[in-house]
Amino acid sequence: MSLKKPVSLYQATQNSPTLARLSDLALDSSARLRAVELLLPVAIRPAIKPGPIDGAEWCLILSNSAVAAKVRQLLPALQAHLNSKGWEVNSIRLKVQTSRDVL
Repeated sequence: MSLKKPVSLYQATQNSPTLARLSDLALDSSARLRAVELLLPVAIRPAIKPGPIDGAEWCLILSNSAVAAKVRQLLPALQAHLNSKGWEVNSIRLKVQTSRDVL
């Protein structure tokens, strides 16, 4: 009987081009959120999660519409900051997470 050696999640994703790409995008999205974190009010930071990247569009996942309203006001500053740091971000899409979105 041959036992297979366990691999880390990182190793598994790197062995699959599709999973590696998704992993890279997730890491990039998290890095973008960390880059703009100081521009966000402290009180709403826990209500914002990094979302998908689609080309030059980045998405933020927000916990409620009040947070979305505040972040919407900050979008020009967030986008300008990301572009100044080398990310090509033409737009930031906001998605309010509803209870149906949670598995």
